[in-house]
Amino acid sequence: MKLVMLFPGQGSQVTGMGRALAEAFPIALETFVEAEGVTGLPLRQLAWEGPEEALKSTDIAQVALFVTSMAAWRVYRQHGGAAATWMAGHSLGEYSALAASGALDFAEALLLVQKRGQLMAKAEKGTMAAILGLESERLEAICQAATETVVIANYNSPDQLVISGTPEGVAQASQMASAAGAKRVVPLSVAGAFHSPLMEVASVDLNSALDRADWNRAAEPVITNVDATPTQEAHEFAAKLSAQLASPVRWSDAMRWALDHGAEGFVELGAGRVLSGLVKKLDRKIPTFNVEDPESLRKTLEALNATPAVLGATPL
Repeated sequence: MKLVMLFPGQGSQVTGMGRALAEAFPIALETFVEAEGVTGLPLRQLAWEGPEEALKSTDIAQVALFVTSMAAWRVYRQHGGAAATWMAGHSLGEYSALAASGALDFAEALLLVQKRGQLMAKAEKGTMAAILGLESERLEAICQAATETVVIANYNSPDQLVISGTPEGVAQASQMASAAGAKRVVPLSVAGAFHSPLMEVASVDLNSALDRADWNRAAEPVITNVDATPTQEAHEFAAKLSAQLASPVRWSDAMRWALDHGAEGFVELGAGRVLSGLVKKLDRKIPTFNVEDPESLRKTLEALNATPAVLGATPL
């Protein structure tokens, strides 16, 4: 079965994420403990107990989401989860996808995520808004017509786009989108203009760290955000991740690529099911699964025909 492993990005965080897995499976707990040693952050407290405001902070949220996804991935593989044909992660989640594919060592990927979150938190302030029910071509024209900086940051699905830019630019584009017939305009509670030109300074600063990283050839192709095409080549990842910060996330195109090339199912690993929902907007019949706690793991393994022989000694 051709499966795509999906790794969520910022916005999927929720207090308590990863806790049930860590309480049930030693490898998940070890992932959090290891991450605390690498980052110096009390991640079990932050991810499991909050406070919620701290978990919303860009620098904390990105690290906690990455660790939660990696804990879910390790548990899934340890218990005989079916192999991936492709990997994909939304924004931050691309780092999880790369670590899961072996393109980066866990600790090195974690330090890059920590640096990325810190740089994004310090970048020029801006905001974002979700635009629902408006064609991308019309929204692109609206952004170009605005007198302040605003761009489409996320092409999440045909009817869900996210704009990003200065507060004035986002306000202008939001008003014009409503007038053009958008079904809804939803301001997002974020502290930055992610995936917009306002992130270019952070992208430059991150670039040197990405270039120094010890990259490997990915075991499975990773469908990247900037161009919605898969790659396994070690020398390509740093440039794509550097460009990603100030470029739109072409998620809908990435998922269409996977569907067009025979994807038969999608497994979301980590907090929530946001990405599964976006896949369903492209193909309502495609099977989607997730791993965020022991029960979802059990259901996913059963659905993917995992046999008791490969489940190991840890009970589900």
